[in-house]
Amino acid sequence: MQGIRNAIADMEQQRIGAVANLALGNPDVIPLWFGESDVVSPDFIRQTAKRALDAGETFYVNKRGIPPLRQALIGYHRGIHGMELAPERLTVTGSGMTAIMIAVQCLVGQGDNAVLISPIWPNIFYAVRTMGGESRHVRLQQTAMGWKLDLDRLFAACDARTRAIFIASPSNPTGWLMSEDEQRAVLDFARRRGIWIIADEVYHRLVYDRPVAPSFLNLALPDDPVFVVNSFSKSWAMTGWRLGWLIHPPALGDRMGDLSGINNTGATTFVQHAGVCAIEQGEAFIAEMVERCRRGRDLVHQRLAGLPRVAISRPAAAFYAYFKVDGVSDDLGFAQDLVRTARVGLAPGSAFGPDNAGYFRLCFASAEARLSEALDRLVPALS
Repeated sequence: MQGIRNAIADMEQQRIGAVANLALGNPDVIPLWFGESDVVSPDFIRQTAKRALDAGETFYVNKRGIPPLRQALIGYHRGIHGMELAPERLTVTGSGMTAIMIAVQCLVGQGDNAVLISPIWPNIFYAVRTMGGESRHVRLQQTAMGWKLDLDRLFAACDARTRAIFIASPSNPTGWLMSEDEQRAVLDFARRRGIWIIADEVYHRLVYDRPVAPSFLNLALPDDPVFVVNSFSKSWAMTGWRLGWLIHPPALGDRMGDLSGINNTGATTFVQHAGVCAIEQGEAFIAEMVERCRRGRDLVHQRLAGLPRVAISRPAAAFYAYFKVDGVSDDLGFAQDLVRTARVGLAPGSAFGPDNAGYFRLCFASAEARLSEALDRLVPALS
């Protein structure tokens, strides 16, 4: 359409949606394409939201978050990271994606680039493109021991126009977990070069061999060029609530409030009260979610790892199996055919950046019976 910026007008349809749109709402299809569990948000969280609604918590509030939620998040970080987070460093946002968009809006303009560790959730490079920037993908390498990052390749991809390095750890879709030594090396590099880090840590609790994923918050000084993004969506099964938070240098506090307001006038008020409840009462639920995902991970790996055409690594974190199927070049078409014939929905690997043709992402954060049925349908198609 005339007058629309090329970055928007030329944007292709997202490939996960191209699969999901074939069968959304069809009860005969088992949907494993989106990044969410089949668990309904816990009752104690839902009841808190209802009480907040009944109490009239429906008005505008501070665009950086209601004080009880900000204090709860400060206590949360004290508990899991052993750090005292200054209130000036914390902004509540209307979703983790809003936090990512705010960080990208701060850094990327026409002619800039952002270096992304990929495969990566497509909304990230779409956000960079929306701002007129270029995405440079540095791809993790799949090995028998899991996915690995080549730091030399990451640093070599940065140049004078690089404004940010985007790191999702735990990773969507691979389940890769960045080590503290790798984080320290990237942080030292970013400091020297004046490049920002955008750290997406939304899967920080969905880890299988430790209580919490390594975080840049344990290494970065308050004024370091680091944004840390987080969300209630995954650990607390609150995908539809749209509530996240952003940690940033304290000097940016007022600007973060302004951008939160510009993007969506701040997070929904009664949802923020539910967020306080999630933080204060949700630890047992998180432990249950981790175990649910562990069982799903092990089941999927057991069923797929022995197939001759499938190359799969056991993920260290998050709730996805990301695997390659030999002989498949058109993964989007193959995923669409799986919906029609096997009645199972997977995300095509090409959605997650370049050099991912023939890969597929399966979300295993579902009941074992549901996953077993899905695998019964998938295995013949992948054999």
